[in-house]
Amino acid sequence: MKTLAATLLLVLGVSGGALASELELVGEARLKVLFWPVYESRLYSTDGSYQSGQRPLRLEIRYLMNIDSDDLVERTAAEWQAQQRYHPNQAQWLKTLSQIWPDVRENDVIALELREDRSSEFYVNGRPAGTIPDPLFGQQFLDIWLSPDTTRPQLRAQLLGQR
Repeated sequence: MKTLAATLLLVLGVSGGALASELELVGEARLKVLFWPVYESRLYSTDGSYQSGQRPLRLEIRYLMNIDSDDLVERTAAEWQAQQRYHPNQAQWLKTLSQIWPDVRENDVIALELREDRSSEFYVNGRPAGTIPDPLFGQQFLDIWLSPDTTRPQLRAQLLGQR
């Protein structure tokens, strides 16, 4: 079933990215704030399970509303702060994200692939959008959703396949 879901995404042209066809679905979740659906997210790995630090890995987020790029970058910084995650390169990472991420519109998909070489590649609607070569960025970014310290533990559980 997990492979079927990944195959359907590829056939529909939603996924894109070099790893998309090689990975299995770990879990999926939908973020709602009050009454408004914000996004649907899916996590993929080589074996359909997740362990911190593993590579390759893919996180896809399909937005269900319009959001400005600046707001996405600010939300990333706020989540790192809420989890008390600080790294000397965060300011540079946020600057790079503001250059990579466009304003998103409803049904746009931003995907992050964590590569075996420890780089992080972003895709927007299946097209390469930019790379962050810093090997420490990928896990720090994923921890927004996947760390036990996440601000959204129910969403984390769903992404990890724990219903």
